[in-house]
Amino acid sequence: MSHPIADAPVRVVVHDRGRDLSGVVRPDESWAAAARRTCASMHAEPVPGDLSGQVKEFVVDHDERVAVRAMTRGDLGDLLRWRQSDHVARWWASEGEPTAALIEARYGPRIDGRSATRMWVAEVNGRSVGFVQDYRVGDYPDYAVLGPDPDAIGVDYALAEEWSGRGLGVRVLWAWMRRARSRFPEATTYFAAPDHRNAASLRMLAKAGFEAGLWFDEPQEDGSVDTVVGCTLDVRRVLG
Repeated sequence: MSHPIADAPVRVVVHDRGRDLSGVVRPDESWAAAARRTCASMHAEPVPGDLSGQVKEFVVDHDERVAVRAMTRGDLGDLLRWRQSDHVARWWASEGEPTAALIEARYGPRIDGRSATRMWVAEVNGRSVGFVQDYRVGDYPDYAVLGPDPDAIGVDYALAEEWSGRGLGVRVLWAWMRRARSRFPEATTYFAAPDHRNAASLRMLAKAGFEAGLWFDEPQEDGSVDTVVGCTLDVRRVLG
């Protein structure tokens, strides 16, 4: 008797300089752990290429090191420039015109640790390329009623325009996820809610292992309402 397709083992493939190493996810093993085991002989750390398909694709990148670090007040100039760019402003317009004073007032307390939200700078080979912010969903009651789990860790992100469209978004999100795994060891879910029109963001989340769920209307600071898509990541299944 054949088993249902749903019970078939999840496959992983690790791409490394023209080589494709294949494996399967063992019971109770995360996708990331399976990828590491598959390429263990290379002493390399695989990162997601595309986790949205039936086969979970990872890559080994020998040229670009992607990381996130805690944001400092010295980064506010870059943050202002990123927020003012048309590329980013389109999706953050409800927060108001990003002047230097507004950026300092909004993000300064987050950088100083006086807010439930924390700020991170994304880097590629040491160069700042964008920002990530995270928070416990339950710390924002108006938002928590929309999310699937008040203990989920919410995440928002943006890359500088000159760094977009190069496949780095998934890598940045993965770098944040690995850091969040140690910062919030009890969290079982990560949550993002991009605008339903932001196809690039939704695709990036899917490649990183998030699953799109319900659409809902989210009240904005300027009184408007945006329709967003709730996307969740099962931390244990993806990261372990």
